[in-house]
Amino acid sequence: MSLYDDAVLVLKSYEDQTDLRQAYVDHLAAHPDGMWKSCHAGHVTASALVIDPEQGRVLLTLHKKLRMWLQMGGHCEPEDTSLEAAALREATEESGITGLTLLAGGPVRLDLHGIPAPCHFHYDVQYAVVAPPGAVQEISDESLDLRWFGYDEVAAVADESVLRLLEATRARL
Repeated sequence: MSLYDDAVLVLKSYEDQTDLRQAYVDHLAAHPDGMWKSCHAGHVTASALVIDPEQGRVLLTLHKKLRMWLQMGGHCEPEDTSLEAAALREATEESGITGLTLLAGGPVRLDLHGIPAPCHFHYDVQYAVVAPPGAVQEISDESLDLRWFGYDEVAAVADESVLRLLEATRARL
């Protein structure tokens, strides 16, 4: 199965955010290249919130270009076999943590947001991954900083999209 086919299947089976989910499905139907950064009308991305439920904290990255505290994530790559694989790859690369495990149940949320030209939108499919006990992060070249925040600290540093992702993740736990 191609990454495109996986994305369509994942989105069609996602039961929340019905109007937004349909916008994703419609976008992919109109743009067969909608999985890739080269699709200037917008493209699907995969992200993952790294969570440590035992310590009540999440790992956020200070994004180098956007200068915002965000979950790990980004563009799909040709070697990605699924959206889950893309989200897990991105989380592992950007956190430096091996042994992350996807939170069961598929995507936690969808978040459509505008980005600077030449592209217009990221159709982000958001997952959550659980860090193994004693996980030690290592900053990547895509980040200015990488830091653990207690659940109650996130509102002071991150935007509403990260807060919604955290809330949805905690509800699923």
